[in-house]
Amino acid sequence: MQAIFMAVFAALIVAFDQITKLLVVQNIALFEQVEVIPGVVGLTYVQNFGAAFSSFQGMQWLFAVIFLLFTAGIVWEYKKKSLGFSKAEWWCIAAIYGGGLGNMIDRLRLGYVVDMIETRFIKFPIFNVADCFITCGCIALIAHLVFFNKGFWKDNKKKPSP
Repeated sequence: MQAIFMAVFAALIVAFDQITKLLVVQNIALFEQVEVIPGVVGLTYVQNFGAAFSSFQGMQWLFAVIFLLFTAGIVWEYKKKSLGFSKAEWWCIAAIYGGGLGNMIDRLRLGYVVDMIETRFIKFPIFNVADCFITCGCIALIAHLVFFNKGFWKDNKKKPSP
């Protein structure tokens, strides 16, 4: 049952991401800037052919391979349960996966990722809703593993007897 809820959560993230991107593409011209909170955040529609800071441009195949490996890793771990993730950690993984899938849909459908959220108070790459879920999911997962799942870090291998 948990797997169904996680899949629905990831699907809702993908839907929210794709809807926001569609609204931006339909209502804002490429590179047009729209102030949301002056001096803090705005919308600027850009087409990202790479990753953050325009790294890995034109390497869509690399992102597809990473996403497929991540998908395989999630399926493997869910079936084997070898790492012992908690329910909260699985929700974080679902958020990361949903964000990744949202961006992968763009890459496959358009050849680039639609980005639109621009911070005005700090120099930072323009990003999108999927990126928010990926980043927040990663931060929450690491925080949960560090503060609440200390057993995750223990080496459970048997040590040889002297």
